[in-house]
Amino acid sequence: MKKEANLQSCVNTKTLAKVGVLSAVAAVIMILEFPLPFAPSFYKLDFSEIPVLIGAFALGPIAGIAIEFIKILLNFVLNGTVTAGVGEISNFLIGCSLVVPAAIIYRKNKTFKNAIIGLIVGIFSLAIVGAILNYFVLLPVFSTAYGAPLQSFIDMGNVINKYIVDLKTLVLYAVVPFNLVKGLLVSAMTILIYKKLSPILHR
Repeated sequence: MKKEANLQSCVNTKTLAKVGVLSAVAAVIMILEFPLPFAPSFYKLDFSEIPVLIGAFALGPIAGIAIEFIKILLNFVLNGTVTAGVGEISNFLIGCSLVVPAAIIYRKNKTFKNAIIGLIVGIFSLAIVGAILNYFVLLPVFSTAYGAPLQSFIDMGNVINKYIVDLKTLVLYAVVPFNLVKGLLVSAMTILIYKKLSPILHR
């Protein structure tokens, strides 16, 4: 019984260490962001979801949620906030919308096919949740935080795409494609990297 308890404690310690390392890597990657040509410049792409997805695939969806949370918390400490934490909470939910469905599906049967299916479901979940949160929460909060009318964000989108004329079209033609591209790129890179890192994460 004592040996089992010691073994369980060792496993938990290893898992916590892996979660901590992946969270730190994700937080550093989150700093490296860049805009995409079809979306306003305030939408910036980063690849911080890659370590989160890798951790979720290797350690399970709960670990993925923990990595996502710690990543956002570290970024909050490093960069602060202009939205009283609302933007960070929304980013956490948007990140989890990709990671959690993918990890749940992959965990049921850890095959390459299931990983692909999980990532596809996660990408569509990311696009839907991202659209809802941007429309109802993020864009209105950013408008208040920066003291700028929502129309100013719409105008920035209209410069890039003439079909962006209101909040709905900003979300439809900028936010949704942005998140789909992000989901596809992050998923593709996760598939390429995960197999190489999997033996280390399962030690």
